[in-house]
Order: sequence, then C-alpha cells, then structure tokens
Amino acid sequence: MSEPEKAMRIDWDVNVPMEDGIVLRADVFRPTEPGRYPVILSYGPYAKGLAFGEGFKGGWERLIAQYPEVVAGTSATYANFEVVDPEKWVPDGYVCVRVDARGAGRSPGFLNPKSIQETQDLYRCIEWAAVQPWSSGKVGLNGISYYATNQWYVASMQPPHLAAICVWEGAADYYRENTHHGGILCGFLFKLYPWAVWRVQYGSNSGFKHPVTGTPVAGTPELPEQDRIKNRIDIETSLLSHPMDDAYYKDRSAKWDKVTVPMLSAANWGGQGLHPRGNFEGFMHAASQNKWLEVHGQSHWTHFYTDYGVNLQKQFFAHFLKGEDNGWDRRPAVQLQVRHVDRFVERHENEWPLKRTQWTKFYLHPDTKALGKTPSASTETLLYDPMGDGLTFLTEPLTEETEITGPVAAKLVVSSRSNDADIFLVLQVFAPDGKEITFQGSNDPHTPIGLGWLRASHRKLDPKLSLPYRPYHTHDEKQPLTPGVPVELDVEIWPTCIVVPPRYRIGLSVRGKDYRYDGPPIRIPGIGYDMAGVGPFVHDHPADRPPEIFGAEVSLHSGSGDAPYLLLPVIPKR
Repeated sequence: MSEPEKAMRIDWDVNVPMEDGIVLRADVFRPTEPGRYPVILSYGPYAKGLAFGEGFKGGWERLIAQYPEVVAGTSATYANFEVVDPEKWVPDGYVCVRVDARGAGRSPGFLNPKSIQETQDLYRCIEWAAVQPWSSGKVGLNGISYYATNQWYVASMQPPHLAAICVWEGAADYYRENTHHGGILCGFLFKLYPWAVWRVQYGSNSGFKHPVTGTPVAGTPELPEQDRIKNRIDIETSLLSHPMDDAYYKDRSAKWDKVTVPMLSAANWGGQGLHPRGNFEGFMHAASQNKWLEVHGQSHWTHFYTDYGVNLQKQFFAHFLKGEDNGWDRRPAVQLQVRHVDRFVERHENEWPLKRTQWTKFYLHPDTKALGKTPSASTETLLYDPMGDGLTFLTEPLTEETEITGPVAAKLVVSSRSNDADIFLVLQVFAPDGKEITFQGSNDPHTPIGLGWLRASHRKLDPKLSLPYRPYHTHDEKQPLTPGVPVELDVEIWPTCIVVPPRYRIGLSVRGKDYRYDGPPIRIPGIGYDMAGVGPFVHDHPADRPPEIFGAEVSLHSGSGDAPYLLLPVIPKR
C-alpha cells in the first residue's frame, strides 16, 4: 500500500524477497518528487510499525522532556525505536527504508537474532534497495544498538552497494560484548529478547497496532504460542551450550579486515556492558581508509536524536551518499565529548588512543588500601567474600585536575579456595566527602566510570592481539585454578573518560559480583529491567556461576615485581 503523507510518499509492507523464498516486509519513506535518492536503511527485530512512544513509553517520554528538539519539526508519528525519524531525513533528499527482521514484526520466518541468516538477509536488503526505481544506488546504514551491531556484520560481507555506515553504539564481538564479559555469562539477552523481541515476533498477539495503518505490528494471522516458541531460537540454551569463544560466536562477530566501507563509529562513555567497546575496536582495527570516531555521554538514544547527533549523521552521509564537498573528509578523525563531573566539553583529536597519553601505573597497597605511584613493600594478603562488597583501593586526594581518557587495564594476583573465581573491577571517582560520583549511562542512570570482568580460568592471553593497555583473552580453553595457589590476571577495563577535579579520589573496587550503586533500583515504564548501576548487564545465571565455586573466598596477593596495579591513561593538558 502506498500513500502520500506529510511531504512523503510512504509504501507500507513492501515485499523484499530473500533467496530462500521468504519475503520480508519493509516500509519505504521517500520524497514525493520523482527521482533517484540515496537510501538510509535499517533492519531489526523490534517491529517497524511499533511507535517509539508506545512500545518504549518511559524512555520516549524522558527523552523528549529533556530534549524537546527531538520532536521539533516532526510530528513524531513515524518515530521508531533506535532508527531515524523519516520526517527529518526525507525532506533532505533521502529514502528511508525500515525492514522487519526475519521472524519479527510483519516478516515471517524463523527468528534467530544476530545469526548468519540475518546478516545474509540484510545483505540482500541492501542490494534490493539499491536497484529500486527511487534509489540512486548508494545505500547507507544507520541506527542504534541492534541496528548498529548488524552493520559491522554485514559490512564484513562487503555488499557492492553499501556506501557508508553510521554505527551508533553498536557491539561488534558477540562473545566479549553481547554475551560474555571476561568469560562470564551476561544475562542481557535473556532480559532483552522476551520484552523487546519475542513480544513482537511474527504472529504474536502483542496488542500493538501501527499508529497510521492500524494493522497489527506483528503481522497476521496470530500464531499459537507453542508454534512461536518452535519458530525462534532458544537463546538461553544456545549460550549455555557454548561457554567458550567458538565458531558460534565468531560467525556473529565483525571481521575487521573485511570492513572497508566509510564509517562513523559513535560510542558512549557510559555504555559499560555493551556499547562502547565495539565502537573503539572498530575504529582502531577496521580496514576502512575513511573512518571517524565520535564519543558522547548521556542515555543510549539521546544524542542519536538530538540536533547534535542528527547534524553529525547528515553531514557524514551527505558526503558519502550524495558526494557533497562539505568538509567532512577534512575533519579530525576523532571527536570526543570529554566528560567532567558536571558537563561535557567537545574536543577533536587525530587518533585513538591519544598519542600523548601518559600510561600511568597506580599500585595496589594491601596494607593501606591505597593506590600509589610506587609499588608496595607490603607482602600482606587480603581475603574477601566474593558475594560481599569486595575491596576498594583509593588514591590520595588529587592535587590537580586529572584527565583519564582511553582504555584501562589492571594486573592482579589472586587465588581462590575453589578452582575458579570471577573478578569484577569497578573504576570509580569519589568526591571530597567520600560520596561516589556516578553518571547517566547508556542503559542505567547511575553508572561508575569504568567496568572490567575476568573469569580466572579464562586468563589465557592472545599474544598477538593483546596490548599493555588492552589485554585480549582467547577464551578458547579453561585453565582451572589450584585452590590456594596464586595466579596473575590481566583484566581489561573498557575505555572511559573523566576529568577528575582536585581533592577528588580515584578508586578501584575488586569484587566477586556485579556493581550496585548506593540507592534503590529504578524501573522506567516500557523498559524491561531494573536499573541498579549496570542496567541489564548482570552476571547471575546459576548454571554459569554455581555458588560452591564462585562463592568461595578469594585472596588478593601482593604479587611479585610490580604487580598488582591499575594502568590509567592520563592525558596531559595541551
């Protein structure tokens, strides 16, 4: 069905045929004037017809209340979760194409998120869009999270008509970012899929209707629950049956040497648990000769929709999809919103990590619980209950403003009374009165400045991919602990940024369970998880963390040489 609406021609439920005979459904928003236009395409499982304000009510209301500019110049009738608003793009001469993923929304088929089949489908959608009569043949991908992650995957397949990608807060490594942190199973997908994907699986009785057409967003006819269950992946069983980084995960991860398309990679400092790591890894390792990195703060979807983000995206795509000489190719490669305790300050750089970084070791002093610039002479061993609050080490109050921007790492020496231990590291900042400073993160309003994780039996490093500031674990074999025998652990703490004021302290917490901020959990209507400091990125599956193993007492040893320490990227003032 096609209809003109608000200076757009909209084609609802356009058939996009796949090679195996399945037909996916797409909505196409295009200018009313005849012509060939570049395409902004997205493909995902959240139902193209589900209005942002209905399906994710609390998040939408908070967004537009804080940033009214999001709805300036648009009726928001077509505002959809984590993809562009066509009313802001079509007037600029773009065609916006939204495709429901196979098995989701109004597209039939087996629902298998982030599978090879999905990536192949997305490849075919790109090539389909490129040859339509309204298309210029240049296709760009844009979107947040899921709609960003699958950009890395399909770019690795190099579709001929894919001209540019804007990866806004998108994970790239299915094992290390989506499902296992340091080898520890994360419950994120177990929470996400039921409330955000299964509810709009093709044939489900979600009750959601398209705000314009009135049709069910999950298609017709309604299918029995047992049929829907058979027609989708059992994500929990799948992940539990693949505890190591095997082909199951590698098939669902980016291949950096194959990613050659021009790209804008946008990360979130507060995305600990999912959204910053892949964006940094992509910028550093993708083979593309035209790549830019942008890093911001605030909640997950904020700046994708603000004027700041939309203008950035449009300038990028105008250059690569329309060929405009708008200066994009002459801009610095890195744009940082440098995070202070009370504001963000924009700064441009030429590389990541920053060349002028002063990699500074802060040593853990077991006798005083201090973080010091020199190794401790103490040989004291500290014990902690991994189900308790762990151990916290603090610097002295800083004498001057100190910027920490970049990847972070730690080296610890630990033993356990069992044959394994899970290490949770929390990088923190404390005010002069001792109160921790937390930040609005992408998926939680009270995040610390950095998080790191490692299962001790997964401590094996890849010597080719590891860097002093970014240890890279193979996760291809288990190396159990001998109870009571210390081992060295190199722990990756995901990249972060904070300018710490004078008199504040930097802290490192060593724990055996997820961080929680000092306050009651928060639940936002329409968001299917509690927020207590790490959002949905919790690690509490009993099959993965049996208490008799991971509840056993852990010892933190002083170590030999210069271990243990925290390695921070201190940035000198220009």
